[in-house]
Amino acid sequence: MQKYIEKILRAKVYDVAEETPLDFAATLSEKISNKVYLKREDLQPVFSFKLRGAYNKIASLPLEQTAHGVIAASAGNHAQGVALAAKKLGIKALIVMPKTTPEIKIKSVKARGAKIVLHGDSYDDAYAHAMELVAEKGMTFIHPYDDPEVIAGQGTVGMEILRQHNGDIHAIFVPVGGGGLVAGIAAYVKFVRPDIKVIAVEPDDADCLNQALKAGQRVILEQVGLFADGVAVKQIGEEPFRIAREYVDQVITVSTDEICAAIKDIFDDTRSVAESAGALAVAGLKKYAEQQQLQQHTLIAIDSGANINFDRLRYVAERTLVGEHREILLAVEIPGSFLRFCKMIGKRSITEFNYRYFDARMAQVFVGISSSGAENDRQHLIEQLAVDGFPVTDMTGNELAKDHIRYMVGGHAPFELKESVYSIQFPERPGALLKFLLSLGSQWNISLFHYRNHGAAFGKVLIGLQIDGEQRRRFEQCLSVLGLAYRDETGNPAYRLFVGGSESADIGC
Repeated sequence: MQKYIEKILRAKVYDVAEETPLDFAATLSEKISNKVYLKREDLQPVFSFKLRGAYNKIASLPLEQTAHGVIAASAGNHAQGVALAAKKLGIKALIVMPKTTPEIKIKSVKARGAKIVLHGDSYDDAYAHAMELVAEKGMTFIHPYDDPEVIAGQGTVGMEILRQHNGDIHAIFVPVGGGGLVAGIAAYVKFVRPDIKVIAVEPDDADCLNQALKAGQRVILEQVGLFADGVAVKQIGEEPFRIAREYVDQVITVSTDEICAAIKDIFDDTRSVAESAGALAVAGLKKYAEQQQLQQHTLIAIDSGANINFDRLRYVAERTLVGEHREILLAVEIPGSFLRFCKMIGKRSITEFNYRYFDARMAQVFVGISSSGAENDRQHLIEQLAVDGFPVTDMTGNELAKDHIRYMVGGHAPFELKESVYSIQFPERPGALLKFLLSLGSQWNISLFHYRNHGAAFGKVLIGLQIDGEQRRRFEQCLSVLGLAYRDETGNPAYRLFVGGSESADIGC
């Protein structure tokens, strides 16, 4: 450990890296009743801590090892660090990146002058190809985490934390991919302040350190989840594992939903958007505080990066409510009317309601319902529904349901329905959907229904009814009296192609 302390103190990272702030997260602190601080590595010039280790390593190389340039394998953040470091030092750089790397990271690496080769679907695939190129081109490989100089560079994060906050600290939460960051922080923190817990955080579908500690040796995961692409590593580094098994106190694993909720927590406090791996430590911090029932302790999380594709935010927002335990997803059999079901739900907001007429005896709906966030709220609701005669299947933890089935409920009706379809817009507020259904009453048979609350000012419903002629006129008149904006979508080709009854499905496509 003495060796690493000396390396960290001598690290050359500040030629290019910033000493990032340690920001108090007031909103999150109040939310979990602890004092939470965020180490803002998302504010580095490459929006990630990786610059520290990459520059420290390259700057330490003798000239003969950089004559043919440097090469790295990376899912993005290490690549940007190597590219900027090489540019600063006047060295050519080649980066091998997985094909799954977000476009924003690819563009950023190119903008810093490095050449790129896309290969494989994970870091390990890219690494194997990079090693082939090392032998072919004579370039020096810059490892993203399994190198003492890289580990020392990342360790400067821990040095800064202890300098910026010299009071009591219960624990520091560190995201883990290959392990360079947690190894560097643990080496420094445990030497200077052994009373502070160093807690590693991994996705539950890419927990290479967790599995290695359980096995007592490094293991290779068969596959890893790619949502947190910055930590999608199948095997912990050899040197990081040696350090982590001695100085890391605990490993916490978190789900995709919990990571998405943490991205929102960071945004609420900083108005910045963390990438999936960047929010990992905050997700672990929240989970640890809940499991340990901590209160009024000082907890620090590394916000490790902000290189996220903009189009991924839609998915993040979709999963956040479940991650915050504020949305319950259920498949419910309704042996009667929607109205009776909504009355039973009471004042809870319905966040999603998917239904397509198929069986006259029983309606099978996919529904999202708001939750208080209390630990037993979901179970209480399910039991209440069962008692009231609504058979329920809990879909809240079902990945297939959340990723796919919720958008595929329905399809074509099995026979001609003589159905009229409308899109309707109404001001969004708690109980708005129930008020809408109450206004319609039970005079019309609903054959199709889709509603999704996105937190906007207006809610939108797609509704199909078995009406025609005079009934259509009366229905439209009812909507007008209610002051609701609507559009007749019966002839819309999207409806006719994908969810219309058999009479509209056969249109020669």
